[in-house]
Amino acid sequence: MKIRFAIVGSSWISEKFIDALSQIPDTSVNAIYSRTQTRADEFAKKYNIAYTFTDLEQMAKSDVFDAVYIASPQAFHYSHALVCMNNKKHVLCEKPFAATINQVDEMIECAKCNNVILMEAIKNLYVPNLEIIKETLPKIGVVRTYYAQFCRPTSVYEQYKKGIIPNMFKPELANGSLVDIGVYCIAPMVRLFGEPTSLCATGHILETGVDAEGTITFKYKNLTAVIMHSKMTVSYTNSEIRGENGTISINKISNLNQITLHKDGELTILGKDENPNDLYYETVAFVELIKSQDFTLRDKRLSESRIVVKLMQEAREQIGVVYKDIDR
Repeated sequence: MKIRFAIVGSSWISEKFIDALSQIPDTSVNAIYSRTQTRADEFAKKYNIAYTFTDLEQMAKSDVFDAVYIASPQAFHYSHALVCMNNKKHVLCEKPFAATINQVDEMIECAKCNNVILMEAIKNLYVPNLEIIKETLPKIGVVRTYYAQFCRPTSVYEQYKKGIIPNMFKPELANGSLVDIGVYCIAPMVRLFGEPTSLCATGHILETGVDAEGTITFKYKNLTAVIMHSKMTVSYTNSEIRGENGTISINKISNLNQITLHKDGELTILGKDENPNDLYYETVAFVELIKSQDFTLRDKRLSESRIVVKLMQEAREQIGVVYKDIDR
């Protein structure tokens, strides 16, 4: 069974996805959608893609692909996913999954009604080191603290300071620091510990109305989780999971590399050598899900994505980030 892919979006992340897919047997990229024909043609030529589209509905109705990778701006994930699923196409949708919980619920219902696979592409949930972290948790005893940070200043903030408003800081595109990089801190928290009972969020809001950094404290029955995200400042601290008998330290939360266990005064290096393309594992997981048609696993993963979006929406509401014409 060969799975033919289409791609929505022609940015660097789509190029990285193509590299990941090229390492997986019985798959191919057959179509590319871009907003302009010029860009679609350029991308197709570079990667030897047979079909180009500038009309998403037309592409979705075609029979030239079986599954689609959606890497369009966040504000369009919901609508693009629905169009494809309503035409019986499997969907791998980039993070953040959607802007609101209502959108997520519609996407999940659409996947079920059309009997297709829908999955969020969030790379650190599928790297082998997450399973190693999960297996190591019993060694550190009762977990009391989860701390994760992704603080990385980027060129977009430098543009903003010069008076240029990049897409990253436009609320109409459902953007901001939390949904772009904070999600990498929240998703593994939900995978490992489930849904928290409450949260308290603070953040720095730019004049455009989106967040450039923030901190969220989540409460569980016996555990406190704190995540910090920033497009303005850099942090050199590790993320940590602290238990009563030890601590798991994570160098980079976005791909869970360089994991160490601190226990009884000793340090043990954990983790496996991983594929240098950190999109590889999520892509393998999606392909396997299509082949297995495991709808129980599909629904389990979708329930986690739903929790993550729910938490981010509540955090946005607390700090006052509103996506005009999207939040309702």
